[in-house]
Amino acid sequence: MDPALASRTLQVATEITNAALSGEDPDAVLPLVVRGAADLAGAHLCLVGVRGEDDKLTVEAAYGGVDPVGTVLSSRSVAARVARGGEPVMVSDFTSDPSTAPFVPPILRLYGPFAVVPFGTSERRLGALAVYRRRGHEPFGPATVDVLNSFAAQAGLALVLAEGSTAREAVAVYQERERIARDLHDVIIQRLYGAGVQLDLLSRQLGNKLSPTEGKRLADAVDQLDQTIAEVRATVRSLRNTDPLYPSPALLETARAEVNTAGELLGFAPEFEVHGDFTDVPPAVADHARAALREALSNVVRHSGASAVTVSLCRDDHGLRLKVVDNGCGIPPGVARRGLLHLEERAEAAGGTCVVESSARTGTSVRWTVSI
Repeated sequence: MDPALASRTLQVATEITNAALSGEDPDAVLPLVVRGAADLAGAHLCLVGVRGEDDKLTVEAAYGGVDPVGTVLSSRSVAARVARGGEPVMVSDFTSDPSTAPFVPPILRLYGPFAVVPFGTSERRLGALAVYRRRGHEPFGPATVDVLNSFAAQAGLALVLAEGSTAREAVAVYQERERIARDLHDVIIQRLYGAGVQLDLLSRQLGNKLSPTEGKRLADAVDQLDQTIAEVRATVRSLRNTDPLYPSPALLETARAEVNTAGELLGFAPEFEVHGDFTDVPPAVADHARAALREALSNVVRHSGASAVTVSLCRDDHGLRLKVVDNGCGIPPGVARRGLLHLEERAEAAGGTCVVESSARTGTSVRWTVSI
């Protein structure tokens, strides 16, 4: 290879590699590729076509006299065959050569000499890089095609490496989002929940000892904690809904954490029964089930005075069933039904039902069911 051309090839390839690995969008890198290839090959036009799932090529970048960006080339075209097979092709006039003429787009009919090389690596064939000269000009020679082939491989490798770097950065971001969401859910929400329950219990224990103003302040504090918990949960959902690689935590794992938290507040461990496989429970249903379990246990801690609690979580062919049973005092008359309404709303949102049975003699039973 001519030393000057070799130096120029290295310079252009380095420029593209630096741009690709610096995090530039491929849409900004591909114009550098076609401009550099046109310069190296002495071409009037250069195109880069990217392979689609149907093996057709879509022109993604162009440099020269016309702008065919967006043009889709047939999967039977020479450029598409080169993209698949990896062998360069050159012809003196691609508008008359039998191998190329049937697939020439109208916008390219003013060109004659043509060469196309694979773009990418042998493991990751991104597409094809094609160069053109106007009719009447000298055809591309083997030496030029060799230079173009080497350049296209280097530029394609830079883009493949850049894709890998971008993917690793995305995974790191997703992992950090998952860590933040997990800390918010497992630490912050549990602490806020525990503080709210203890304030509510304190308010009930003090009873008439509190003035109306003090009672209202305590009630407002509990309401503010509940609102803060709701906002933190919304933040957790937002973090995880933008993260396709890291879905919401397993239902069984978080259900067990909710039961353990309730046990700390009750002073004894509820019995936790599990039946079935929960790995295929849709994330939205799992979120509703977690919230329903937390609400049911909150009602037990705050109101029941129970000495025994059983939580049952079952997944079978009929769907998901959650049951929380306590031996407490039942639901006292006049108690606000806000918690029960939340349970019913969660069931309706998940397409299921919620049945609450309560008496002063037998305690309270909550059955929350969703068909999946």
